[in-house]
Amino acid sequence: MSVSPALQDARAEAEAAAKRKHREVLQALTGLLLGMFVSMLASTVVSTSLPVIISDLDGDQAAFTWVVTATLLATAVSTPVWGKLADLLNRKVLVQLALIIFIVASAAAGFAQNTDWLIAMRVIQGIGAGGLGALTQIIMADIISPRERGRYMGLFGAVMALSTVGGPLIGGVITDFANWRWNFYIAVPLAAVALFMIQKTLHLPALKKRKVTIDYAGIVLLAASVSVLLIWVSLVGTDFDWISAATAWMVGGSLVGLAAFVAVELKSSEPLIPLTLFRNRTFTFSVIGSLAVGVAMFGTSVFLSQYMQLARGASATMSGIMTIPMMGGLLVVSTIVGKMITKTGKWKAYVVSGSVILTVALVLMGTIEYDTNFWLVSLYMFLLGAGVGMVMQNLVLVVQNDVPTRDLGVASSGINFFRTIGGTIGVSALGAVLATQVTDRMAQKQGELMGAIAALGDQGKDIAASLASGSIPAVSALPESVRVIVESVYGSSVAHIFMIAAPLGVLTLLAVLFLPNLELGSMTRHEKMQAEESAKAAATAVSGAPALETPEETPGDTAARIASDAEAAAGQNPDLPAGKRGN
Repeated sequence: MSVSPALQDARAEAEAAAKRKHREVLQALTGLLLGMFVSMLASTVVSTSLPVIISDLDGDQAAFTWVVTATLLATAVSTPVWGKLADLLNRKVLVQLALIIFIVASAAAGFAQNTDWLIAMRVIQGIGAGGLGALTQIIMADIISPRERGRYMGLFGAVMALSTVGGPLIGGVITDFANWRWNFYIAVPLAAVALFMIQKTLHLPALKKRKVTIDYAGIVLLAASVSVLLIWVSLVGTDFDWISAATAWMVGGSLVGLAAFVAVELKSSEPLIPLTLFRNRTFTFSVIGSLAVGVAMFGTSVFLSQYMQLARGASATMSGIMTIPMMGGLLVVSTIVGKMITKTGKWKAYVVSGSVILTVALVLMGTIEYDTNFWLVSLYMFLLGAGVGMVMQNLVLVVQNDVPTRDLGVASSGINFFRTIGGTIGVSALGAVLATQVTDRMAQKQGELMGAIAALGDQGKDIAASLASGSIPAVSALPESVRVIVESVYGSSVAHIFMIAAPLGVLTLLAVLFLPNLELGSMTRHEKMQAEESAKAAATAVSGAPALETPEETPGDTAARIASDAEAAAGQNPDLPAGKRGN
């Protein structure tokens, strides 16, 4: 069947337009990806160096956990705030502000003389990281449709893998050959370049002007309630008992604060987290799935570094290299899956498969010991990374595909928020369990340990004092007889942590199984918003249009539904350019 010259010209023009748009998207993403890389690098660059940093600053296991938890806590609390601001204010300015906050905190952290200052600066870093993580996802929806987003997910997977693998490696090299303080300074010049590139390459459509109302009460209540709850998770069992006055007032105060937060959100005209979002099945089940993925993503990266250094005696540099299989799994699998989703428009099978792989990998990681064959450990880490890569970003994608455009920012940040909450609680709770496990297992080996120390003579006195202090030991510097005992304790203790996390993989699997299997749309946020505005205007102009609304449907919802119907109809029209068709 011959094709008319006019149709050939139209197709050629459409292909040229698609190439131009692809080029523009890549230019816009350059600065964002660099900013995302900087924020992740600043978090991961210290992971292999933390044992050295905490030892140098005379910290203990609690300080080790809090250096990580403080950043995750601040990221979690600030993420929904950034997301809501993105629905109200200039998103380009917001992402630049987040980057500036991050730069200042990173530089200041390098001057730390004690763990208190370091933890405080990590809190401010977390505020900036919350903005960068949330806003990058939101801005992606502005410039890339859900259907096309899979082809760009590989870039995000590459950045994540590079920062997560390269960060510990760079941090280890810096710590071994220079000074751990440069782990923080290194982010400053890279962030400055990211700022310049965002200013030059990122051009976003302006938001429709409207009266802006900030939900200050919601921000304060959520921040206070979540913070107190996470502090309780971190301290219970070590600083005070599970059943104690401190537990009663901290948990009780958090619950009261969260109840007050819900009451405030129900009355607010611009709620920080619109509770109506939980009527959406996609959002609700994605939140549940994200909680468990957060534990897998954040918890494993933290405790894997401890396993490598404290259970296998690796240096900071080597421990970074030894975690490459996990990030390799994340990068390779997320890139392949992203391209397949764009090509086929199918996403659910990949997310379900990823949840199964994640669960199996956590169980397998729960079987490792200090002397487990490293090739076997590498295989388990690869599977763990593959599972996280198949689930994590795609949960954000399906939520952005299903929520109204007016709530896209807060919905996207909501998924990030609950994922970070899961990671923060996971690191805090699992860190407390790890400390208890190490103490108990060390007590079980007390006789064997004392015998090895006594055989060392005078040298043994210093080693005994160091181990009794509660500080994290420099395992690689211990004599062989003592090191084997300490390594076996940490090896089995870290494995116990992974086994505890395994049921959360099952929770993720159940959540994604219940996700509605909706087709991915072919409009960017801006295009969909324009369609909604046109549909709303048409509905208002046509006599009897309000009858389209159901009792629980607002005019904006009606417009969104009409726009969605128009988009679906466009998907059935083969004469439209490929970039404008649906599935």
